[in-house]
Amino acid sequence: MFLIFVVLLRELLCDPQKRKEDSFSVCSSLWLEGSGDEGGGDTEMKQEKTAPVPAPSKKAKQPKECFLIQPKETKEESTKTRKWRKKKITDILAKSEPKPGTPEDLQKLIKDYYSSNRSVIELEELNLPDSCFLKANDLTHSLSSYLKEICPKWVKLRKTHTEKKSVLMLILCSSAVRALELIRSMTAFKGDSKVMKLFAKHIKVQEQVKLLEKRAMHLGVGTPGRIKELVKQGGLNLNPLKFLVFDWNWRDQKLKRMMDIPEIRKEVFELLEMGVLSLCKSESLKLGLF
Repeated sequence: MFLIFVVLLRELLCDPQKRKEDSFSVCSSLWLEGSGDEGGGDTEMKQEKTAPVPAPSKKAKQPKECFLIQPKETKEESTKTRKWRKKKITDILAKSEPKPGTPEDLQKLIKDYYSSNRSVIELEELNLPDSCFLKANDLTHSLSSYLKEICPKWVKLRKTHTEKKSVLMLILCSSAVRALELIRSMTAFKGDSKVMKLFAKHIKVQEQVKLLEKRAMHLGVGTPGRIKELVKQGGLNLNPLKFLVFDWNWRDQKLKRMMDIPEIRKEVFELLEMGVLSLCKSESLKLGLF
């Protein structure tokens, strides 16, 4: 074998023309094989590229839009979800015209207040006679004009009053600030009458007791809580009292009247039980609603 290989190598080296032909034949055979493979790949790609695309059929259905329909709420469900806002007295009064107070309003408040702890017979005993009520304010009066109307003989009455620790007329209101407003607004009525401030703001009970013991007072303006305390401590005697006037129709910033406030209403009824009701029934005391 080795000898044969040596002989062939010698022939190739000796004959260069034959060596070129052999190398050309080998390269051409290799190129034909490669081109044949590449040509087949190109035809396949061409076939893939030129493959016809199927046309869309006319009968193909287009996609439709979907809408979600919400179920309607029933009346029961709507009433459950709805929150009811409780009406306040300010909302009611803001839409309604103010109405003047009447004696029937006071009688009704007395019955409503005592109905839970009093019998029917006791409630009937609390009824006040119509004769103890003065003419109520019809919202056209100032305080001075109203007091002049219900007490035309005030000048003569105050001149005869000399009893200490008492007043002839009491005006009940809701606060100390309101008491000062009422005192300023009764200038035309009071004249030379001596007025006593009967409220708790900046004035101690003992100071008020000393003032009542020192001299006879004609007019007292204040809150039911302080007046009740003075009566309880013996600093104020209600027997000489001739007129008790409620600041009934006045409303504060929240549109509340004096008797609309639970704390003040309670103190008013407690004061009435401390001799006021009995004086009204004996017709020695008159009630007015300003």
